[in-house]
Amino acid sequence: MKTTYGGVDPLDRNRFPIDPWRLVERFPKTSDLGTTETLFAVGNGYLGMRSNPPEGREAHTHGTYVNGFHETWPIHHVEQAYGFATTGQTIVNVPDSKVMKLYVDDEPLLLAIDDLEEYERSLDFREGVLRRDVIWRTPAGKRVRVQTSRMVSFTQRHLAVFTINVTMLDGDAPVVISSQILNRQDGFDEYNSPGEAMGEGFDPRRTMTFTDRVLDPQGHWNSERRMILGYRCASSGMTLAVGADHAIFTDNDYETLIDTQPDLGKKVFRIDAKQGKPIFITKAVAYHTSRGVAVRELFDRVRRTLDRVRQDGVQHYHEEQARWLAEYWDRCDVEIEGHGDIQQAVRWNLFQLAQATARTDQLGVPAKGVTGAGYEGHYFWDSEVYIVPFLAYTSPVTARNVLRFRVNLLEAARERARVLAQKGALFPWRTINGEEASAYYAAGTAQYHIDADVAFAVAKYVDATGDEPFLARDGVEILVETARLWADLGFWHVNGREKFNIHGVTGPDEYTTVVNNNLFTNVMARFNLERAASVVRGFAESDPETYARLRSRLHLEEGEVEEWERCAAGMAIPFDTELGIHPQDEHFLEREMWDLENTPPENFPLLLHYHPLVIYRFQVLKQADVVLALFLQGDRFTAEEKLADFEYYDPITTGDSSLSAVVQSIIAAEVGHKQAALKYFREGLYVDLADLHGNTRDGIHIASAGGVWNALVDGFAGMRDFGGRLTFDPRLPDSWPQLRFRLTVRGTHLRVTVQQESITFEVLDGPERELEVRGTPHVARPGEPLVVPLDGQGPRLTYGLSQRRPPELRRGLGTVPDISGLGLSSVPGVQED
Repeated sequence: MKTTYGGVDPLDRNRFPIDPWRLVERFPKTSDLGTTETLFAVGNGYLGMRSNPPEGREAHTHGTYVNGFHETWPIHHVEQAYGFATTGQTIVNVPDSKVMKLYVDDEPLLLAIDDLEEYERSLDFREGVLRRDVIWRTPAGKRVRVQTSRMVSFTQRHLAVFTINVTMLDGDAPVVISSQILNRQDGFDEYNSPGEAMGEGFDPRRTMTFTDRVLDPQGHWNSERRMILGYRCASSGMTLAVGADHAIFTDNDYETLIDTQPDLGKKVFRIDAKQGKPIFITKAVAYHTSRGVAVRELFDRVRRTLDRVRQDGVQHYHEEQARWLAEYWDRCDVEIEGHGDIQQAVRWNLFQLAQATARTDQLGVPAKGVTGAGYEGHYFWDSEVYIVPFLAYTSPVTARNVLRFRVNLLEAARERARVLAQKGALFPWRTINGEEASAYYAAGTAQYHIDADVAFAVAKYVDATGDEPFLARDGVEILVETARLWADLGFWHVNGREKFNIHGVTGPDEYTTVVNNNLFTNVMARFNLERAASVVRGFAESDPETYARLRSRLHLEEGEVEEWERCAAGMAIPFDTELGIHPQDEHFLEREMWDLENTPPENFPLLLHYHPLVIYRFQVLKQADVVLALFLQGDRFTAEEKLADFEYYDPITTGDSSLSAVVQSIIAAEVGHKQAALKYFREGLYVDLADLHGNTRDGIHIASAGGVWNALVDGFAGMRDFGGRLTFDPRLPDSWPQLRFRLTVRGTHLRVTVQQESITFEVLDGPERELEVRGTPHVARPGEPLVVPLDGQGPRLTYGLSQRRPPELRRGLGTVPDISGLGLSSVPGVQED
């Protein structure tokens, strides 16, 4: 169930105190283990580790994930049809190297039941390190200080580093530390007991479980201080090796043991611990994966990674991590003056973006990053619409890597288009390996807008960076093939006047499926067609050599560009003159209205309580659809249209999707609903920190984190960039004295400060930059802060959303489908959150 956000700080500040640069937990709880495992997870975009305790117990879901490392399985449709997805793909929970069990006087440290005099767990956004510091009173009454740290490296893609520091504060004791690598994926722990408890009821947003063995052992090896295990996925054939190196520093007497088995490696330290003499152990871990390289080669790669750590020392990599993050915050930080709670939450979200994208290195960005197995580790359109814009204006190299993932899947997209009897390329709705993995086509494959979303991301990246070589080699290929898809998918129909129609598609709102002329799809397809035509014509005029290669490589035919332009110009854009709004699709306004205000709170999200056919019959939205089009293609709508559309769709939008609130905030700010803008911003900001959707346990909602940056920069600062024209029209909340952020635009590093009475631009590095503030052109120059006075913060509507358009201007009486007494929840189907 989605929790209603009331506008107050949703966190228990006794447990999670405000800290501008850390997320801190002062005492543990077992009731929300899954949530905190996600919130304190560490990762780098390639490798991710949930915040399970080093002791291995107690945990909701032990999880370590490698981006793209997956198992495949046949999708069995009860009623098969041509072109349905045939191969499922699920991210694999790779062997767990986090385990460093501690025994004092042969008693294990167990956070859930032990006597802890002191406790603090913290995730540091500037150092990129998870730390835990406890003072444990053992059953024998001895006090022991236990300090642990965990880091997944941003600079070394395959590396994780762990430390444990144990000090007897009262008395001496025998201490045992058992450091392990454990294959949990196949369902058992080191004592041959089930390793994961799933059984929490149906929820299509969660990942599936396997019934057969997934990781087939391919070898294990150890020396005095190193152990390595290797595996091959049973069906996908992907291979993995994981190894760990250890070092101990102590003045106490000790001995060590080491052993490896097919599913378990152990390095055991037995220490005769004396009071006041610390025991410090480091553990360096390397993961290497491949689509099929022999495991023995991956063993060698693991050795090389660990050899470097042995040579340089663990501290070297901690220092590298801090330097990387210093540069990241210099590019990406957003500062909100006077609101410590918001500041902390904003930086947590921005830190999650780093953890999800930094070392994707031409892999996609899964919907949950690498913090959990939700949505089976699949990639969706989230990356292109919510994450690439953030990266394009802050971390261009990373943005290009994310787009390269789509470039590498282009041939698979061409094949998918052929299966659906279309020309060009059709990117899969959800995937890991490039094949469509959505078994529910109505809310999956039918979302053809994925093509335009990818094209939008390409255009946004090029506009922000000016990366013409990428456009000439890779970007144009995506633009051309997606334009071909739209030109072939749509058709011409004369009804009053000739229009180009696109039928049988689903827009972003998954509560309305397989419709004709979905507004979002048509508006984005128009952009896709126009941009492809513009780019090809641009090369023909300015770069004949590139144009000649393009024509040869893509078999570009005479008249294709003209056809794209004609399709774009004739695109059917639904509009209702009576209501003065854009219908979400051609027949949307003919449906009955869902009465959300009188829907029982326990019936949200609707997808878990109503059959899809029930939902599809109503005017009710899972997420912003038309409103998202108003943002992404805002230069194609008037201010009056934006206000009318927002006020129509807001009361029938459930917010069941985490992708919705941030977009609603942006448009609410633009049209003048200032209170609603701040409310929706806070909902997006705390999606995970306050577990507003009740499924943070399955991983971070990483697209929502990207949307937080968009809501701040595009919403409250009012930035837009249409076709490389950078403009600002701020909408700063009344209670915020100042909003400051950084941008990188075509090589110019800008610092932008929005205050109630002015907006200031400072060029920190690079050339001067042309921009506009509320229609007036300006030039920001190095060494000369540009201060532009503001006459207010945009329109301010005097009525609230509860006082919007009267009921008589809506069509259809609102009702709530009755499911009382049925004892049912839902029919399984896969929906994106």
